Amino acid sequence: MSAVTCFGIMVFGESFARPQIFIPDPIAGYAIGGHDPVAYFVDRRPRQGSRKLELKWGGAEWVFVNKGNMEAFKRSPDTYAPLFAGCGAYALAEGFATAGNPFIFAVVDGKLVFFHSVVNRFLFVVNAKQLMADAEVHAQKTGCKPAL
Repeated sequence: MSAVTCFGIMVFGESFARPQIFIPDPIAGYAIGGHDPVAYFVDRRPRQGSRKLELKWGGAEWVFVNKGNMEAFKRSPDTYAPLFAGCGAYALAEGFATAGNPFIFAVVDGKLVFFHSVVNRFLFVVNAKQLMADAEVHAQKTGCKPAL
């Protein structure tokens, strides 16, 4: 079996749409591109975490700006980790999985949500209640609902 065939099975096969964990960034090696998930709530922006402050959770390594953020995440990771395993929420509401961008985000009903594009973020935020419900419906079948 060729590498292309294996890739096609892994990407397009129904049961292999996405692993149901947080995928580490292929360059940084950390969840959400090495950004501190707590910083989105405290500082209202993405901040690069430190390799000195690592924590393994949800199948990935997470990094943090300071020990306080790491402890907050350790106590309540579901509060700070992005919804839908970091998949783009608007695309998910439409029924398919795309990678969310840690620089294009919103906090919706107290939850961190990533988007594939600025346009998707706008479209989601203006109808957040309905689209959040739609995204929840599609999350499990696309693999964007972490099995933690």
